[in-house]
Amino acid sequence: MPECDPAGKDEVPVGVPAEEKQSEEERKENGDSKVSVSEPPAAPGAEEVEFVHPEGGWGWLVMLAAMWCNGSVFGIQNAFGILFLSLLREFGSEDDEDLRFKTDFSHVPSLCVLSAALVGSLSMGMIFFCSPIVSIFTDILGCRVTAVGGAAVGLVGLLASSFVTSLGPMYFTYGIVFACGCSFAYQPSLVILGHYFKKRLGLVNGIVTAGSSIFTITLPFVLSGLLEKVGLQNTMRVLCILMFILMLAGLTYKPLLPAKSSNSRTGSRCPPMSQIFNINIWRSVGYRIWAFGVPAALYGYFVPYVHLMKHVEERFGKEASKEVLLMCIGITSCVGRLIFGRVADYVNGVNKVYLQVTSFFVIGLMSMMIPLCNIFGGLIAVCLLMGLFDGCFICIMAPIAFELVGDKDVSQAIGFLLGLMSVPMTVGPPIAGFLRDRLGSYDVAFYLAGIPPIFGGAVLCLIPWVEARRKRKEKEDALNKEQGQLLAGQKHDHEKAQEDATSKTG
Repeated sequence: MPECDPAGKDEVPVGVPAEEKQSEEERKENGDSKVSVSEPPAAPGAEEVEFVHPEGGWGWLVMLAAMWCNGSVFGIQNAFGILFLSLLREFGSEDDEDLRFKTDFSHVPSLCVLSAALVGSLSMGMIFFCSPIVSIFTDILGCRVTAVGGAAVGLVGLLASSFVTSLGPMYFTYGIVFACGCSFAYQPSLVILGHYFKKRLGLVNGIVTAGSSIFTITLPFVLSGLLEKVGLQNTMRVLCILMFILMLAGLTYKPLLPAKSSNSRTGSRCPPMSQIFNINIWRSVGYRIWAFGVPAALYGYFVPYVHLMKHVEERFGKEASKEVLLMCIGITSCVGRLIFGRVADYVNGVNKVYLQVTSFFVIGLMSMMIPLCNIFGGLIAVCLLMGLFDGCFICIMAPIAFELVGDKDVSQAIGFLLGLMSVPMTVGPPIAGFLRDRLGSYDVAFYLAGIPPIFGGAVLCLIPWVEARRKRKEKEDALNKEQGQLLAGQKHDHEKAQEDATSKTG
């Protein structure tokens, strides 16, 4: 059912007795997280009440469900390189130039192996490209319906992929249907956390996003064993179990926050246009800067993750243990998500952006350091730092979105940002590959790849200043309004006193 109808204990009381108000004030002084919400105008005389985030309880189960979502969705996506070799053996030859041509525009995030077919590339791109549409469905239908429906579509797409007998249909079944289902299942897992956590939102997001690192580290070993024993088709059917569990996990997304007011006064069943296309998020200057700075940084962000393995082969030979670098990135990325997720809880308001700025600066500098590493140990140190701050960047995206636009608008704020991220994720790595083909080495490509993250991080530094100026203006406007009301009240009292004096004199 849509999340606008939370029932039972999740309802926010309209009238709050004085004793309860006093206890709420005491809880506020002790640091409890609250969000001011207003009841619908249908309840006359209703006062503004405060929603208290549970900071636990059922929310811990929701956190585990969201963690499973991140792990299963991105674990399967990032491990597609393992499936790719089986696709080559199943539908062609590993030496087939026509088939290998389909890998030219491959783009994959951290921990995904270098060689990935266009099937996997299309799948990863669709997850982010569909995000703005997913955010609209999340606002209208709620997190639970959207997530369960998306997992079901993903299950159908993955199951259908296990029955195809040629590569062509897999572009549709795996690259589009499965990916769209994953997109609809993934985004609600970020939004629902804000219903249960405020004070611990950074830590919870760190744990949830760490799920993708854990799955990405372990799933390739599982897939290798399955492919060897049961083959490609049966392996995909086994992966369907992950999507089925994801459907059950989505059922735990019980909404708590009051939904936006709908078109009930007009009697229309259709949601208002403002709910379908939320323009409120674009009224925030801070969000506009964020939506520009993050995609700008990503033009070079993923280049090392895609081309590092090939660079190692060219610099240190094919015998180099390049898999160790992937393991270093994966482990420290998981650690970074847990550490910086917790650190974000102690950083006030939009100042969390500085953590993201730091991650962009470090990853940009590490990209430029890659060509300078003439010993393998130096590359290991670079990868450890890259993985650590990759985890920092990922785990605080949702907390920053909540700070910039608020609880009610966060769904489309995250959705549009992920949609904008799909463009640089697709464009950046192929440009680096083009430079490698033209110049004969990856050195220039890595040097240039470090510039966009540093530039994007510098742009994000404007957000705290813009938000501070906005809050000062709002405070001044509120103070001026209060003074105006006070002067108007004094003038009214003076006029009334004069009228009373005149009547007594008369």
